[in-house]
Amino acid sequence: MTFELNPTAASLLGFLHDGPMSGWDLVVRAEERIGEFWSLTQSQVYRELARMAQEGLVEAGEPGTRARKVYAISDEGRDAFVEWVRRPPGNENIRFPLLLTLAFGQHVPDPMLASFISRHRIIHHDRLANYERQRAEMPSDYEDVDPYAVATLEFGITYERAVLQWFDQLPRRLTDLRDE
Repeated sequence: MTFELNPTAASLLGFLHDGPMSGWDLVVRAEERIGEFWSLTQSQVYRELARMAQEGLVEAGEPGTRARKVYAISDEGRDAFVEWVRRPPGNENIRFPLLLTLAFGQHVPDPMLASFISRHRIIHHDRLANYERQRAEMPSDYEDVDPYAVATLEFGITYERAVLQWFDQLPRRLTDLRDE
C-alpha cells in the first residue's frame, strides 16, 4: 500500500464489508451508523473511493442508475482494513463548536450566547431521546446480538446525559435569554 489508510477510508472499507455500495450509499450509511460521532463529507467519500480504487483496495463497477458507480472491497482492501482496525486507536479530539464559541464568549452579547446554548441543549436533549428510543426498540437479547453497536449506543447515551448535566450547571448569566 502506497498511502496510509486514514480513518475515513478505513470506515468506508468497513461499510463495504456489508456488500457493494455507491459513494452516495456510503455517505448515507456513514450518517446513519457513525454520523453522531464521526463526520464524513460527500467530497471526502468520493475522494477516498478514487484513491482506494487506484490502490486496488476497492473495485469500481460500471456506472448504474444516475451514473452512480458501485464499489466493492477487494481482498487487498480487506487486508488493509484488518491491519488498520487492529491498530490501537488514536486519542480523541473534542470538536464541539459551542465550546469554541463559549471560549470567546466575552465577544458575544449575553442573550445571543444564551440562545446558542439553548439551541444546543435542545439538540442534545433530542439526540438523547433518539438514542434511548433506539435502545428501547432493541430485542431483550440485544447485548448478545451486536455488542459493538450496543457499546457505541451506550456511549452516546452516557455522553448526552453528561452534556445535558453540564448545561444544567452553567452559570445563569450564560443561559439567561433576557436583555439586561
